[in-house]
Amino acid sequence: MNKKIRERFAFRDINSEETEQAVAIEQICFPPHEACSPKAMTERIAAAPELFLVAVDKETGRIAGFLNGVATDEPSFRDEFFTDITLHKPDGKNVMLLGLDVLPEYRGQGLAREIVEQYMRRQEKRGRSLAVLTCLDEKVEMYQKMGLIDNGIADSAWGGEVWHEMSYRIKA
Repeated sequence: MNKKIRERFAFRDINSEETEQAVAIEQICFPPHEACSPKAMTERIAAAPELFLVAVDKETGRIAGFLNGVATDEPSFRDEFFTDITLHKPDGKNVMLLGLDVLPEYRGQGLAREIVEQYMRRQEKRGRSLAVLTCLDEKVEMYQKMGLIDNGIADSAWGGEVWHEMSYRIKA
């Protein structure tokens, strides 16, 4: 854990009144063809706020970054997780990570790593076994440094891109 990051940011579940902030951050962090739609993001926050970890800048009170997902018993990623909140199973043993967003002015300081570490610890306490995400080639190394394993090219065509599926064993 990064003490400096923990002193600067508060880490917690998202509040419903922060939905607009999360939608705006998603639009900044991802190109239009990859970003979660405002409707899907709003539905996700309403249905699974406990799977939406935000890092709030203590100085400004604003969200600096977040990681969000949905729970399922499925072992691998599919694009429908991005758009169909009915696939969320609150007691699912796995979590499909749908987006790690860090505003540009907060990047390069270890915030993304801290968000991921705290998220995984929270999911372990909730009894989850596996976390799965998809990412582009240029992000594989970053996620490997965070402890995720590259499982190769994903069965994903989200945004017309080629994605890697990566996983993190939360508990054996």
